[in-house]
Amino acid sequence: MEDVLATAEGVVLVKLVKVAQKLGLKGENGTWKEFLDFYDKQLGSSSLSDPSKRRKDDLVAFLTTLKKKEDLQLLAKSLKLDNDVFEKFKKKSLDETAEQRLVRMTLTHDEYPLDYLFPSNAEDWVRTGLGKKKMEPTKIEMIAIDCEMVLCEDGSEAVVRVAAVDRDLKVILDEFVKPNQPVVDYRTFITGLTAQDLEKATLSVVDIQEKLLMFISEDTILVGQSLNHDLKVLKVDHARVIDTSLVFKYNYDGTRRPLRLKRPSLNYLCKCILGYEVQKEGVPHNCVHDAEAAMKLVLAILDNGAETSVPLSKEMLEAEKSKLYLHRIPCNVPYEELNGVVSRDIPHEVKPSKKQDRHYYSAIVVFKSPEEANQAFENIAGDFGKDSRGLSQKQIFLEPSSSEPRLYVLVRKMVEDDLVGEVIAEENNASSKKRKRENHSKGTRDRRRCKPLSRRKQRSNVKRRR
Repeated sequence: MEDVLATAEGVVLVKLVKVAQKLGLKGENGTWKEFLDFYDKQLGSSSLSDPSKRRKDDLVAFLTTLKKKEDLQLLAKSLKLDNDVFEKFKKKSLDETAEQRLVRMTLTHDEYPLDYLFPSNAEDWVRTGLGKKKMEPTKIEMIAIDCEMVLCEDGSEAVVRVAAVDRDLKVILDEFVKPNQPVVDYRTFITGLTAQDLEKATLSVVDIQEKLLMFISEDTILVGQSLNHDLKVLKVDHARVIDTSLVFKYNYDGTRRPLRLKRPSLNYLCKCILGYEVQKEGVPHNCVHDAEAAMKLVLAILDNGAETSVPLSKEMLEAEKSKLYLHRIPCNVPYEELNGVVSRDIPHEVKPSKKQDRHYYSAIVVFKSPEEANQAFENIAGDFGKDSRGLSQKQIFLEPSSSEPRLYVLVRKMVEDDLVGEVIAEENNASSKKRKRENHSKGTRDRRRCKPLSRRKQRSNVKRRR
């Protein structure tokens, strides 16, 4: 969001502050007027509350204090609503194709505005959209994209490999990309790449943009799993997208308990919809295979009528109970140093997230069983509380450094302890109802077979015997 605000026009920033005023949004220093009291006092300037009479820096300073996800989503939605391309594609038309329906499902998802809010006004970004030429013979109708990223010295991510496949699963792009900044983490366990692999890479992000634009027109649909991350590192803003992480969803809604499972992963979707695993345990990702998998998922809907909901089983919840979620981890803290932060006595593995921002990242702490994960959480002496969804959470302070202020991370449960019981009860209830329906149906058939003959049929049978 900070990058977007920094490149936004003044009139846009004024509108966003007015939206925040109208909704009473509060940042770290309160509402807009409360922020000004604090901000102007520090600068020693007079307080003008009219956003249109404030400097752009003042507006950005206030908007960057808004940290709640729901507030950021409101601002992102306001920005997206000003986009004519977004408005055009999110509305259902009478002649809507199956592909357009999936684009609309992506664009109307609650998470879309914030996920796909890009600083596309920046000079190094490419923004496709209206005004471009219609589909040409060299352009492709639907393209799936996947990237491998590394972590750079400044905390940003850089693309180091990009792959793209067309609707027929033909690879149209598979290139290594030279990072434009020093790399501090190649994430080899995910990317499969090392510094040596990239020594011969010569292409820049600009080169990749040019190669992609050889295939893309405004009518091209870009496909991917969490595609926003790929477009962000490629610095491409494109309106027509199908994000499989937004199109597919878990179909279990029997519980009202707090539940914060991540969106279905690409691997899980492949197992449920396609019947195979695209990512094996302990094996690095392959972006060509991941791009192909995303395209196959979309084709499963378009060509085979696959459902867009996937089951949420008790086994999955049990697996989630064997994990704890570490977040707000400062980027200058290597994930290797997190071992022992949650527990020094109970064996566990820390798996950092593939996606990071400039300041923080997250990680999953995996234990052998739900009991061990729960015991580790209970042993943490940090502050106890609940997150915004009501899930149990604690604060852990890291070992102090002589040169830095004391840092902390947050750790929370993935699901509450009694949620699995509710799921099992719901599944048993559903199974019981299914058995009753089957027994009722079987009984009805038996009664029909045993139904006494009418008098007319009895007389008819007697005559035939004579």
